[in-house]
Amino acid sequence: MGNDWVVLGSFEFLADVQVIKGRLESEGFEVRLKDENTVSVEPFASNALGGIKLLVHKNDEAAAKAIYDSIRNFATDEEGNLIVCPNCGAKKSEVYYARNTLLYKLFPFLETKKYKCNQCNFITKPGR
Repeated sequence: MGNDWVVLGSFEFLADVQVIKGRLESEGFEVRLKDENTVSVEPFASNALGGIKLLVHKNDEAAAKAIYDSIRNFATDEEGNLIVCPNCGAKKSEVYYARNTLLYKLFPFLETKKYKCNQCNFITKPGR
């Protein structure tokens, strides 16, 4: 892929990434997907691979991210309210799994769900 492409986001399911990909392409961005074929053939591999990666050219990253941020779904609590970052107060968090040990790489469903703020990159556990 070279160094000219950056990962804009990663997705567990092909259907989710296709919506974002279509929107970015309709806005004139060149978009590539990484690991889409592997996940399509073996959906259970998605967690192990880190999902399907949505790539854009590095020169388009800022503009593509603005569009992506305007339509993406951020994490919500049980009542449907957006998760608020305890560090900066932003309502732009996503579910985050570090998968930093062999156990969690082999069995990703064992890792406790956390949230990562897209504004300040603060990581927190639910209920904190």
